[in-house]
Amino acid sequence: MGNVILLDGGMGQELIARSRFAPTPLWSTQILLDEPEIVEQVHRDYIEAGARVITINAYSATPERLERDGDPARFLPLQQRAIDLAFAAREATGREVAIAGCLPPLVASYRPELTSDFDLALATYRRIAGIQGPRVDLILCETLSSTLEIAAATRAAAETGRPVWTAVSLMDGATSAMLRSGEPLAAGLEVARAEGAQAVLANCCRPETISAAQTELAAAGLPFGAYANGFSAIDALRPGGTVDALTARTDLDPQAYARWALDLVAHGAVIVGGCCEIGPDHICELKRQLEHSGHTITGPFHA
Repeated sequence: MGNVILLDGGMGQELIARSRFAPTPLWSTQILLDEPEIVEQVHRDYIEAGARVITINAYSATPERLERDGDPARFLPLQQRAIDLAFAAREATGREVAIAGCLPPLVASYRPELTSDFDLALATYRRIAGIQGPRVDLILCETLSSTLEIAAATRAAAETGRPVWTAVSLMDGATSAMLRSGEPLAAGLEVARAEGAQAVLANCCRPETISAAQTELAAAGLPFGAYANGFSAIDALRPGGTVDALTARTDLDPQAYARWALDLVAHGAVIVGGCCEIGPDHICELKRQLEHSGHTITGPFHA
């Protein structure tokens, strides 16, 4: 049994479940303005559950989303607040936890065709990475669904000098492992490696989709892992829409999710956690099952 890096779980759905306000198109970003204490508490809950890496709550705080759904002038303050709250949670718990930056899809999740210009995407990712890089321990490029998104985000992250983990989102229900753009997963992993990723992951797709792609993930020649979502389907989500259009599966309780993640670890994964609808209880149970199976939970500083 070896070392396994345990990530946190999903942030956006957890925040919405705890908020007194209805979801907005800005999703998890609006809570940074209205209820920052909830953001810090969710981070703390994941740390207490056993996560050794927490990701800042900046997924929706991109210039493109703020231009469409909010106030572009809030870009820098929102990024800084997201970092500050993660640091406050780590300090409050006194745990040795790594803080990951976040380079997400710039326009909308699962819609890679909306990010169509590489140079513009790279410039934006450089803006985000320039804020996060000096303060975080590593940068997580996540939910990327095309080779363009992968290349631009990974390159910008690598330029900061921080460790870079690139996570791709796969097409659920496909007959072969492919990005949501329809490009082969292998092509996306090769781009990630060429642009400087030090680990590759699959995220924000169904656990079954990731399991079917584990051979390709392992073949990238880098440490690999995954953090799946618990959505029934993602088709109802539209750019600028709200996540209350999506429903959670009823068959992915903490025990079932942990069993899936342990199987992935048995096939070579060294980084596991959760995405949307996978909460602190899931991470706590995943930690328990990993340790019961003889694995050592570690952070990226020891991997």
